[in-house]
Amino acid sequence: MAADPDMTVPPSSRQPIPRTPDRIGRRLGVVTWLALVLAVGLMLAALFAPLIAPHDPFDPATLDLLDGMTPPMQPSAFTEKTFLFGTDNQGRDVFSSILYGSRVSLTVAFAATFLSLAIGVTAGLVSGYAGGVTDAIIMRVADAQLTFPTILIALLVFGIAQGVVPAAQQENAAVWILIFAIGFSNWPQFARTVRGATLVEKRKDYVAAAKLIGVSPARILVTHVLPNLAGPVLVIATIGLALAVIEEATLSYLGVGVPPTRPSLGTLIRIGQQFLFSGEWWILGFPAATLVLLALSVNLIGDRLRDALNPRLRDGRR
Repeated sequence: MAADPDMTVPPSSRQPIPRTPDRIGRRLGVVTWLALVLAVGLMLAALFAPLIAPHDPFDPATLDLLDGMTPPMQPSAFTEKTFLFGTDNQGRDVFSSILYGSRVSLTVAFAATFLSLAIGVTAGLVSGYAGGVTDAIIMRVADAQLTFPTILIALLVFGIAQGVVPAAQQENAAVWILIFAIGFSNWPQFARTVRGATLVEKRKDYVAAAKLIGVSPARILVTHVLPNLAGPVLVIATIGLALAVIEEATLSYLGVGVPPTRPSLGTLIRIGQQFLFSGEWWILGFPAATLVLLALSVNLIGDRLRDALNPRLRDGRR
């Protein structure tokens, strides 16, 4: 009788089942895949808005006031045109407005997240590796900023920046000011996460070996420590992107974001609120739903990445 393969191989010597792409895909879950498809779809739609949108909603030459307040999927009372998401009081196609508004929101969110990432990762690496007084100063500054709500910090930075920029240039610089305000308000979360991971990595043998052969601290951080922090940085960057989308919409809703000539999703929501109680629900409803779906899908992807890259959470879900 043939020997049982499981009896001839000690349990301690059995090889773990490799994590093939099929196994990884199954463990991502249906919800995560739907969130990924939705997020990528919304981003691609915003990127190719000039090709997808029926018209440029912010070009007066393409607007017709007779099409104003047309409900979704119903012909206009005057021109017989049909609009997927209806129109607003200026005759702007809401679907086109959402596509162009999403471009602004995503541009600001990606740029602000990159700025937060650059400041936070740099501060976290220096703080964790240097230690001592440098670590204490950087972390106390981060702690002090974390005691205030993020949106309040963004409002403060936005107000100071507008006071510095000449009035004639404020409209052109509004997007850059908004990016700086959101990016600067979110760097402490990145810094604290990177600092904690750096404290662990700098005690490992490969860092000690690099020091022995005379590698400079800057090169150790960039070429040795930083690549090993890619997982945590990717997770917080993904979640930070969702937060940046919401913060941009909040600031624009409050009227301190992008100018009306380049409205974002937050600006569209603020405009649509004026017509909510008069029955034109679609002017507010569709931009708000787009914002919720975009932020939720990106946040779900970030949460799943966190679980997938955390060995304890990953092993506990087997």
